Amino acid sequence: MDKIRIRGGKPLSGEIVIGGAKNAGLPLMAAGLLTDERLVLSNVPHLADIRTMQELVAQHGVAVEPVGTDGRTVAIGGEITNSVAPYDIVRKMRASVFVLGPLVARAGEAKVSLPGGCAIGNRPIDLHIKGLEAMGAEIVLEGGYVQARAPKGLHGARIAFPFVSVGATENLLMAAALAEGRTELVNAAREPEICDLAHCLVAMGAQIEGIGTAHLVVEGVKRLHGAEHAIIPDRIECGTYACAAAITGGDLFLRGGRLDHLGALVKALREAGVDIDETPQGLHVRRRAGLHGADVMTEPYPGFATDMQAQYMALMCVCDGAALITETIFENRFMHVPELNRMGARINVHGSSAIVRGVPQLSGAPVMATDLRASFSLVLAGLAAQGETTVNRVYHLDRGYEAVEQKLAACGADIERIPG
Repeated sequence: MDKIRIRGGKPLSGEIVIGGAKNAGLPLMAAGLLTDERLVLSNVPHLADIRTMQELVAQHGVAVEPVGTDGRTVAIGGEITNSVAPYDIVRKMRASVFVLGPLVARAGEAKVSLPGGCAIGNRPIDLHIKGLEAMGAEIVLEGGYVQARAPKGLHGARIAFPFVSVGATENLLMAAALAEGRTELVNAAREPEICDLAHCLVAMGAQIEGIGTAHLVVEGVKRLHGAEHAIIPDRIECGTYACAAAITGGDLFLRGGRLDHLGALVKALREAGVDIDETPQGLHVRRRAGLHGADVMTEPYPGFATDMQAQYMALMCVCDGAALITETIFENRFMHVPELNRMGARINVHGSSAIVRGVPQLSGAPVMATDLRASFSLVLAGLAAQGETTVNRVYHLDRGYEAVEQKLAACGADIERIPG
């Protein structure tokens, strides 16, 4: 397995281009199953999870073709010839479940393996299933697969989520686009990625009201047509590199970054002593004299994103004072704590909260990535640490971050990938 070696202590300076959002691109590619015409997606990131979704969509019989030579524009569309999403593909990535709604809505049936992905906690798909059942689908769980049938098509329904679920909102939004009648999604998630999906569906002919709110209303249509859509910039990549500027005492311009997508992270970083200024082209991030501890609690958007918790924790490891970080979304999302402590951090976990007491200096050490976002928290710690850090199992990193070594090295980091 590949490793990443970092010799820390160098402030970052320069420009980093923020790529297309992984968490927007994945459901958008599944949306290509909703029409036999071409859905052309641009600003597609070069990531392992995106390649997995392309493979999954293609094996349903739909054409997935590159447009141009840079690999960042993809055309999806065609007839569905296979409604089975097999375990061998789905096990690699939880987002594979996004094909469930589109397949049932358009083909009238689907057989989708129960998904895999990062081991950060229990992420059941019961809300996806209950929502589709409310829309008329007949669903059984058998042999590790979700088998859904709606031979007469789906119909509209009022679906009130008991708690906010990004994945269920996206899956049911896609299904509702082709369902007969009106569907209401109450207590729907409001993440920028959901808005991006909704805007793409509207461009394809869907009728959706309430975009950006917790109450989505969809009037189903008989068919959707092709469209062209540019994927929004990745707010998690942007926030991660903002933390990189801050933890190294650097100065970065994050081209394409959007302040309105970062939610509560902006307030936390500014409270901690980080300057963030927006321009029409992106965000300018730099650290003031010192870092101060600032408490956060993960919450659905626009609250503090759970996908930024590990990176923010790495930043707090070198703050003045202490910070309380509370995780409310996933129960196993503190697996990076022992690895950060190996580097000299002072973190104590009490249930769903972690108390981070800042230290003057982290020390380089061999560490192991446990999931996607935790992997970058270790890279951040390595950038700030004295000495050499080796991050193992970086295949987690490759699922969600593109060209990490190249982007950081171009801004002055001493970093390299060691092939495994």
